[in-house]
Amino acid sequence: MRKPKRHKPLNDLNCSHTPLDVNHSLIIVVELSQRSWLVAGVIPGVERQPLKKLPPGEEGMLKLIHRWRDEAEKAGHKITRIAVAFEAGRDGFWLARWLRERGIEAHVIHASSVAVPREHRRAKTDRLDTELLKRAFLGWLRGERDHCKMVAVPTFAEEDAKRPSRERQSLVAEQGAIVNRVKAALARLGIRAFNPTLQNAAEGLQSLRTPEGEAIPPNTLAELQRDLERRRLLLEQIQRIEKARLERLKRAPRTGPNAMVLLLARVIGVGIETADMLVQEILSRNFRDRRAVGRYGSLTGSPNASGNKHREKGLSHSGNARVRRGMILLAWRFLQFQKDSALAQWFYARTGKTPALRKKMIVALARKLLIALWRLVREGVVPEGVVLRPTH
Repeated sequence: MRKPKRHKPLNDLNCSHTPLDVNHSLIIVVELSQRSWLVAGVIPGVERQPLKKLPPGEEGMLKLIHRWRDEAEKAGHKITRIAVAFEAGRDGFWLARWLRERGIEAHVIHASSVAVPREHRRAKTDRLDTELLKRAFLGWLRGERDHCKMVAVPTFAEEDAKRPSRERQSLVAEQGAIVNRVKAALARLGIRAFNPTLQNAAEGLQSLRTPEGEAIPPNTLAELQRDLERRRLLLEQIQRIEKARLERLKRAPRTGPNAMVLLLARVIGVGIETADMLVQEILSRNFRDRRAVGRYGSLTGSPNASGNKHREKGLSHSGNARVRRGMILLAWRFLQFQKDSALAQWFYARTGKTPALRKKMIVALARKLLIALWRLVREGVVPEGVVLRPTH
């Protein structure tokens, strides 16, 4: 007997499932910039499609929305739905949250999902951009699938939870830049056997000598000492972030994201930092299926196939770059600590005779591993052959 087909849950980010009544809906799109906001609307009963430039500010836009609503009601159309959309960008999601708190339906459009003309030199102005946004948003409201895609608006707490991991990543990158700068400055003097990452590196600068037997010049020495002092400060800040994370996990180990982090950290080869990054960036989100997980992790290909032509243009960069970089590093580490797992054996079986394929196949392993970890934190399914640390 065949099993009944399981219907996939509706994905509200690809299309709207609320019927659109154009006679009672006020539709507004906003082109955001640092100096001004350009607001365009579709008002029922009003022939003109208004366009208004405002100084950046939520209160002014709210007054404009209410004014356009009053115009529609004067024309005999009772407004029961106000839908506002703008592109994802520098301003983030605060405006969408602010509008929703005031009973206004707000959406954030994925910028890369808006179709644009393909002319070599196409005109681009804020006015033309609002027309493109309006066309895309109207198609989405009508329920046309994949007309454009919306970005999930995180809560204030969800957005704030990502900050420690992202800040630590920035500090680590800044620390590496300082180390490289110190090494480059010493290399110009012919000094190569100095390690600036040592704990007493600042004190060791005084005793360094160039191949000519000269000490480091005073201005260069002062610059190197300031660099090493900045690196010491960065290390202290990184340690404070890591300590605060451990205290947070210890204080509330059974809450949703914290429980996921501790479960992932049980996988040998996955550390607390990697587990926290994956949970906050991708695994705590609600995805439709494993394909959506791979796409958001930016671990899917971008084929170019037409007729007899078929070639791969490389990884699609439309997803989360932090997840992609972290998962590729984790995949190499996974091969080292989980050699007997089914995923590692799958990798070795395909690259054993052709070692040149390892760099390409590691991306496929990273995608499979990400999906396996997603199933682990969502359904409790341990990947085959993966060894877990004992619970504490």
